[in-house]
Amino acid sequence: MDKVIDYIEKNWNTSIAGSIIVIVLSIVLYKALTFFISKGEGKTKLFTSRKGETYVKLLKSGIRSVFIIITVLIILDINGINVNSILTGVGIAGVIFGFAIQDWLKDAIRGSSIISDNYFKVGDVVKYKDIEGKVIVIGIKTTKIKDLATKNVISVANRNIEEIQVVSNFLQISIPIPYETKLEKAEKAVNEICELVKNNDYVNDCQYMGVTELADSSINYLIELDCVPEYRRQIRRDALRSVLVGLGNNKIEVPYKQIDIHNK
Repeated sequence: MDKVIDYIEKNWNTSIAGSIIVIVLSIVLYKALTFFISKGEGKTKLFTSRKGETYVKLLKSGIRSVFIIITVLIILDINGINVNSILTGVGIAGVIFGFAIQDWLKDAIRGSSIISDNYFKVGDVVKYKDIEGKVIVIGIKTTKIKDLATKNVISVANRNIEEIQVVSNFLQISIPIPYETKLEKAEKAVNEICELVKNNDYVNDCQYMGVTELADSSINYLIELDCVPEYRRQIRRDALRSVLVGLGNNKIEVPYKQIDIHNK
């Protein structure tokens, strides 16, 4: 214990003070560099695009990792630890280290391919397993997605990119109409529903696609919406309301399953 106290007293003015200065300078330099990058975002067309925004976030993530590594190495050197021997040892233990970080490397490689292949960008709506959300960050290791239903943010390892699906702009809704309703009257109601759906601010277009199914208790007519993916859930709810309004305006009741019993 006495040796520890003696070491602290002898090295306080040099090693600890030097470490604090390095950390402060590192933070200042990192903040300054990211500030200039952020300042250039609004001035360059590359940065204002979604793909450019993704590049910027990935660049910032890489710079942060580099600053952390360099800062740690400098602090170790200040505190009397032989950094050269550590770096040499890394070469000797390279194979072991490679196995240890293979998942990290997979994530980094897949993170780069996300951008280069333009698979998806920051701001896109994607589906991962049962979660549908908006991409808010693409980093070196992970992609962060904001769940549109719960607003929770989840992190997905970039090596799992194959499990991520990009959600399209199109949403299809099936409208059930009783068999007793004549085709002309049914299609008139469906076209009216399309016009009602178009009034939604986030719907670009709505088209009647035709008959999609002859079900047990109804004929199902299909409409397709071109909409903003981020608001698909609310758009669907509003569209279903428009279906009820349109059917009601045309005196058409929503069908339900019935069981017919025939007596002999």
